[in-house]
Amino acid sequence: MSVDFRALRETMVDSQVRTQDVTDFALIDALRAFPRESVTPPDRIWLAYADAEVEYAPGRWMLRPRDVAKLLQALRPERGQKALALSAPYAGGVLERLGLAVSRQDAAEPVAGAWDVIVCEGAVTTVPQAWTDALSVGGRLGIVEREGPVGRAMLYVRTEHSVGSRSLFDSTPPVLGGFEPRRSFVF
Repeated sequence: MSVDFRALRETMVDSQVRTQDVTDFALIDALRAFPRESVTPPDRIWLAYADAEVEYAPGRWMLRPRDVAKLLQALRPERGQKALALSAPYAGGVLERLGLAVSRQDAAEPVAGAWDVIVCEGAVTTVPQAWTDALSVGGRLGIVEREGPVGRAMLYVRTEHSVGSRSLFDSTPPVLGGFEPRRSFVF
């Protein structure tokens, strides 16, 4: 039995993405075009279009389709911009479909440069300062911060003099391996 991934992509966009206030037509077209199954491990391919985080490597997850779509829409990616996809194979592929020049690396690797867009799939307890330092003026970082049972998708924006942030929506992806909260003993 063969699987019709194109039909699954259409269903994902229509039922998980468009119903969640994702209205950017270029983004919706890119989500319809980029094959999520191409970055899903073969033993988990049946989860490619599920409403679930999908582990694609030990300690690394793709965000739920709804969450990655909302995060990418908040980043306002523009054709020709430079993007860094940190442990974000699906988001990186969608950004390429949108016409951005995308570099990929694992979130555990040092981040440097001047990026217009940085996106990370998975959660961190606290955004590393090196990530916000790597934003160009006007650059945007999309990430989920999580310390407890529910995290918050966050948008960071660099101005000429500082970095501001705002909360976007609740999200519950697992915390990336290497970014877990540090436990300390307290009386």
